[in-house]
Parts: sequence; structure tokens; C-alpha cells
Amino acid sequence: MTRDVSKPLLFETAWEVANKVGGIYTVLRTKAPVTVHEYGDRYTMIGPLNMRTAPVEVEQLEPTEPALRDTLNEMRNAGVNFLYGRWLIEGAPKVLLFDIGSVSNRLNEWKADIWSVAGIPSPPDDRETNDAVLLGFLVAWFLEEMTRREKNTAIIAHFHEWLAGVGLVLARKRALDVCTIFTTHATLLGRYLCAGSVDFYNNLRNFDVDHEAGKRGIYHRYCLERAATHCADVFTTVSHITAYEAEHLLKRKPDGVLPNGLNVVKFSAVHEFQNLHALAKEKINDFVRGHFYGHYDFDLDNTLYFFTAGRYEYSNKGIDMYLESLARLNHHLKESGSKTTVVAFVITPAATHSFSVETLKGHAVIKQLHETVAEIQAKIGKRLFEQAARGIEPSGADLLSEEEKVLLKRRVFALKRSTLPPIVTHNMSDDSKDPVLGQLRRLQMFNHPSDRVKVVFHPEFLNANNPVLSVDYEEFVRGCHLGVFPSYYEPWGYTPAECTVMGVPSVTTNLSGFGCFMEDNIEKPQDYGIYIVDRRLKSADESISQLASQMFDFCRKTRRQRINQRNRTERLSDLLDWKRMGLEYVKARQLALRRAFPDSFHDDLDDAENEALRKVPRPLSVPGSPHVRGTDDPLAYQMGELDLGPRTDDEDEDDRVSISLKSGDVLGSRDEDDEE
Repeated sequence: MTRDVSKPLLFETAWEVANKVGGIYTVLRTKAPVTVHEYGDRYTMIGPLNMRTAPVEVEQLEPTEPALRDTLNEMRNAGVNFLYGRWLIEGAPKVLLFDIGSVSNRLNEWKADIWSVAGIPSPPDDRETNDAVLLGFLVAWFLEEMTRREKNTAIIAHFHEWLAGVGLVLARKRALDVCTIFTTHATLLGRYLCAGSVDFYNNLRNFDVDHEAGKRGIYHRYCLERAATHCADVFTTVSHITAYEAEHLLKRKPDGVLPNGLNVVKFSAVHEFQNLHALAKEKINDFVRGHFYGHYDFDLDNTLYFFTAGRYEYSNKGIDMYLESLARLNHHLKESGSKTTVVAFVITPAATHSFSVETLKGHAVIKQLHETVAEIQAKIGKRLFEQAARGIEPSGADLLSEEEKVLLKRRVFALKRSTLPPIVTHNMSDDSKDPVLGQLRRLQMFNHPSDRVKVVFHPEFLNANNPVLSVDYEEFVRGCHLGVFPSYYEPWGYTPAECTVMGVPSVTTNLSGFGCFMEDNIEKPQDYGIYIVDRRLKSADESISQLASQMFDFCRKTRRQRINQRNRTERLSDLLDWKRMGLEYVKARQLALRRAFPDSFHDDLDDAENEALRKVPRPLSVPGSPHVRGTDDPLAYQMGELDLGPRTDDEDEDDRVSISLKSGDVLGSRDEDDEE
């Protein structure tokens, strides 16, 4: 049957539609505006109904399209409950959320069906797999009814991750007249293997995948993921490092890469994001004064804030390498006689009981001191005004009364303590077995006065209601100077991407999707505040030394140099905008339509890979490289030809030349100068 491919319907299925679980929620939420702009009401997102979040995130509507309305009415009459409406986010996409509990009585029947048609096992005690089966059969049911009613328009069904994969497998086995796309954001087996401390990338070609999946008790999930991979018309991943991984673990080479983007909000003047940095940094300063009370003997104007954040995957997220590198950085700063202090944060959720008494006490005494000083300040101001009004030249000795001197002494004495500042803000549930605390103790990083690197482990995600560090995560990132994410397994990496969009330099690795993307698109990433640690070809010790050296070089920058670097970093945010990244999704959907309906296309598909593209060059003021890397690297990803005018570390911002694209677009120029 010939279908109209000019205006297809798009149904995008994922477990995290209006249901925040992990990073895919961010992908779907931030990508929605560009997809709605392209498809309008022809775009519908499908997922499970979460009664805790959906009622406040989704505005219920009645479907108006005849085919959709009749399909949903038939499913409702068959006992299927669902919520149809608009997701209350930017773009307001239509969503269809199925209540999988309403069809749980058919679970065993459907599990037998998936075994008979696809040979995929599903044990009884795996709730995630059971939920995936229920959602998958509902989606396949929906698509089957839609194709029966909508006979003229092409239908694209896009599935994210293995939890949505059952519907794709069934669509293929039932020969539904839809074109399908499957995107894996991280392979199941890859996550489990890396968590098991194996030499993952060097042995990727040699793993017995069936044996490894069975040994870890995920064989049924692996079968589902692999089946979805091979049943899809188009198979994609989120980065080339994941594409390389998927080719060996899922046994199919991806047809394309769909990098994750963000909705970039550009300020009308460049100094606005610099002002936000200064405001957020002052809030972090308040925390530091309280946390290090009694040992607050360093200059905050010469203090840098480093941080790492994310899930508590100690090795996968590179927390172990971060802490080891901080110890070496501490040694380098001491040996060089540097006056710079680094306060390094670890923000990751762990099991805790409550905030520690020392943490709360520190912030209480600092707050008390602040209130006392403010009260005395007001009194001094009044005395000063009265004396000047009477024609008396004020004397400094007369400004503070004896009572106020005593009160100030009491507040200062309250700041004294004999113990060192704590390295953790909470009482941990299992202090002795916590890997972060264990490594900090082994490295003897106890926030001693002689240490140039101080460490704060905050085992809880940040929010503005936090009684100690009262900032949201975004505000905290803006206030820091450097984000450090030396991940070993990171299919994409939203944390360094978020830093880039906010103009905060970051450290990533060439084993993360983000790191590979930046390395392949920028000639000299570190000149733009993107430091890339080599964890692919270097030993662990060499990678740690490289990271410590990068942080040490950052510490030696002047304030002026850091300001200029942040401006450069922020300018790269256009590379990560969904307006640009979303083009890869457009290509994937076009490829799926061409494969499913080849007779509807008469022109040849443009081979974008044959087009010669160049990286973003480093500033021309930096000595040129005699070698420009080509595209022989199997992980290479090239986006467009970009050009950047001359820059130096200490140049004026009004000399800045905009980044121009081969297409003629301009990433943006800035004319303002800023203060840190």
C-alpha cells in the first residue's frame, strides 16, 4: 500500500514520557519544542501512566482526529485505561499515557505470545520486564488499530531503549505498515560490564555476549534489546562511542548517531551570564564560610570551586579518578607555593540519616555573626551620621561601643574549634563502607589548614530548600569555576553539556559521547574550556596525571583569562542546541521512510558523510598545528565547517569575531566585557 510520506504521523515511545526516571526524560522534554515545530499535532509521545506525576504534568484532552479517536475508544471499550492530553512543557506536545495496570490480567498471555513469536523469555519475578511487556503490547495494539484506520498517511514509530522495545518487535512480527526507529541511549550489557570493573573497551570485540548477559541475570532483557535493534528499520545511538559498543554487543552497526541536545537560552548581553555567575558564587561563598568555620583562613577572592555530580556510580562516573587527581593537584599547589585554594565538591546521592551536627553548627554560628555585624553596622552608621551632622569630625575609636566590642568578641570566639572541617555534610548510613569517604581517608584529604585543596562531599542532590547549601543545581553550576566528569562509561554526558551551555568550563573524557563529540568538532577544545582526558589510550595512572595537570593549569590562570575562557565556552552552546542536534533526528526519520516506502522516493539520498567538513579551529593567536586530524577515527563525528576569529587569553571582548558556519549561519558574537 502506498502512503503519503510528505506529512507523516510520528509516535515516539519511551518509558520516561511525563515520567522522570533518568536522563531520557531530559532528552524527551528538551527535544519536544523542535519536534512540535516540525510536526505540530501530527506528533504524539507514548509512555506509561504514572499517577503520581501525570495529573500535574498533563492537561487532559479529548482526541479530535477521527482515526485516533476511534482507536482510543475501541481500546477503552476493551478495558484499557489511558490519559490523553498535552504535556505541560515547552512545545506542549500531545501525549498518550497507558495505564499498564489496567491490563495486568493479560500479562501471562502476552508473555507467552512474545515467547512464541520472537523467542524472548520473561521470568515471572522481573517487574521491569513485566512492565515493558505490558506497555509494548499496548503500543503494538494501538499502532495496529491506527494503521487499520489511517490508510493514506505514513506512520513513523520511534522507540527509545529496551523498555519500549517490545512494541517495536511486535510491530515487525505482525508486519504493521509503519516505519520504525530504535534508539539505544546505553546498552544494557555495557552498563553491567563496566559496573563489574572489567577492561571493557579493550575486550569489546571478545565478549561472549550471551554468556555475559546470562551470568548477570539479564539475558531476557538483553534478548529484548537485541531483538528491537534488529527489527527496526533504522537503528541509532546517541554517540559514536556507544555506536562502537552497540556494534559489538548488539551485533548491528547503527545507521546513525542522534546526539543529545539542550534548549539553549541566549542572553541579550554577554555580561548577563557572567553576572549570574557572580551572584551564584556568592551563595557558595556563604556555604564555604560556614562549613570551614574555625579554619576559614583562605581568601575567597583567590578560591576556585570545582565539582562533579551525577549518579553514585563510583567508577563509571570517574569519581575515583577525580579524587585521586585532587590529591595530586593538592601536592602540585603546595610544591609550587601557590596561594590559590580549591574547594572541590562531590554532589551525588547516597544513603544518609541527616545533616551532621558540625555542618549545621557551622552555618548557625556564621549566620549569628552575620546578623550581629549587620546590627552593629546599622548602629555605627547612625552614630557616624549624627556626629557629622553636628559638625564633629568622626574618630574611628568612637564608632564601636564597649558593649559592641564584647559582643563581637563573643561571636569570634564561637567560631573557634579544635577539629578539622568535615569532609562530608551528612551522617552517612554506612560510613565505613562508603567508597568516597574510604578513598578520601586513604588519600588523607581531611581539609587540613595546609591543604590547598579542600573537599566537600554532599551526598544529596541540591535544591533551593536545602538548609545548608540553598541553591538549585543550575545555580550551583553557574557559581562554580570548573566541572570535572572523568567518566569511564558515559554514552553521552549531560553534565558537561549543561556546563557548556552555562559558560562553565568542564573536564570530560574521550570515552564519553560528549567528549568525543567535542574532540571531533573542535580543533583545540581546551582553548574553549573543554578539557578532554584520554582514558582510551592511556593507563589509569597516566589519565590521573593528565587530569591533575589540566586542573593545575586551570588554577594558574588569571581571573581575566578565566573570564575570557568562560565567554568562549558559552559561545559553544549553539553546537548543543536542539535546533542543530534535532537535524539528526530529521535525517533518521527520512531514512526510515525511505526504507519502508522506497517507491515514494525518486531522488537519491544525499550522502552527507562524503562532504568535507572541518572542525572548529582553535584561536588563530595560538601557534597553529601542522596536522589537522581527518575522519579515519571510527568514532569521528563531524557537524559543520566553523570559523573563529583571532583570540588570546587576555584579549578584549570587543575584538571577538563570531563563529560562522559553512551554511552561512552565525553562532553569535559578543561585544561586551565582563567581570568575574
